[in-house]
Amino acid sequence: MRKSDFNYSLPPELVAQYPASPRTASRLLHLDGANSVIQDLRFTDLPALLRAGDLLVFNDTRVIPARLFGRKDSGGHIEVLIERLRDAHRVLAQVRASKPPKPGQKLKLEGGVTAVVQSRDGEFYELAFDADMPVLDILERAGHVPLPPYIGRQDEIADRERYQTVYARRRGAVAAPTAGLHFDAAMLGRLQDMGVDSAFVTLHVGAGTFQPVRVDDIREHRMHAEYLRVTPEVCGKINAAKKEGRRVVAVGTTVVRALETAAKSRDHLKTSLSPEARGVIEMGSGRVKPFEGETDIFIYPGYRFQIVDALLTNFHLPESTLLMLVCAFGGTENVLNAYRHAVKSKYRFYSYGDAMFVGR
Repeated sequence: MRKSDFNYSLPPELVAQYPASPRTASRLLHLDGANSVIQDLRFTDLPALLRAGDLLVFNDTRVIPARLFGRKDSGGHIEVLIERLRDAHRVLAQVRASKPPKPGQKLKLEGGVTAVVQSRDGEFYELAFDADMPVLDILERAGHVPLPPYIGRQDEIADRERYQTVYARRRGAVAAPTAGLHFDAAMLGRLQDMGVDSAFVTLHVGAGTFQPVRVDDIREHRMHAEYLRVTPEVCGKINAAKKEGRRVVAVGTTVVRALETAAKSRDHLKTSLSPEARGVIEMGSGRVKPFEGETDIFIYPGYRFQIVDALLTNFHLPESTLLMLVCAFGGTENVLNAYRHAVKSKYRFYSYGDAMFVGR
């Protein structure tokens, strides 16, 4: 498979720069993958696509204000985007500057904070913050919301709340699990009242989610690792649903990656899964086991899904790993036809855009 197999044309004016208001005001495209049928709906129609007994799985990661601006000690402007936390005072980050900073160099950041460059690994730098305050507290005080690169504006106060799901609770992501942005408390309550169950995993989305695929043969692409936690309680809910024939519905591609990693099936996980994770994989089918660690699972067409029966997702960038995952789930031709329909029908795309429900 070639990267170009996942391309489509998108007019730039369809890239959403602001979220819909209220949250549930987005449109919803329903793709019935089994019958290749497309239906135009509103997000408020989601309950009609679900049924009592379905298990809706969410990613409860919370976006941190991971972008900082400042200067090098030599005076040059810099922009720091935290990728992940190493510990309370050290981070892995991307640093944008006219000249790459060197180990030992000090970065003077907003809020009177200084970070020291410890080392460099490819496009990432390890930074140590010279402060008694934990990095997370520093970011809450001085950081900016890390809006994706295709949102062509500075972050605003409203983004602190809107680029966050209403159920976000575990801090650590630098990008939102955007399929969840459409839910409000009323919608969650409505689904609960109709008998839809819910469960929460944690996958801290990294900045690598926006990294382009740079190889033509997608099998050669390697994903950035991201922290994942799937608890025993969640595993119990998922395994019970699978045993009883109830659907497991993933809210977002991050949940798909989380659940398929936790399935620990050597036959079906791609070889891009980290060596540490591969070492604990056990044979199995349609069951998950507790998992806490890193995953870099890459799902593309040809993958056989173990856990997920339906997917709620946003519209993704051409040639992106996220689009490849959706194509793996719904069928490449089906999904790209749905995308062309969405473009023609002027759906809003990407993080602050509209949603898509994919059944199989």
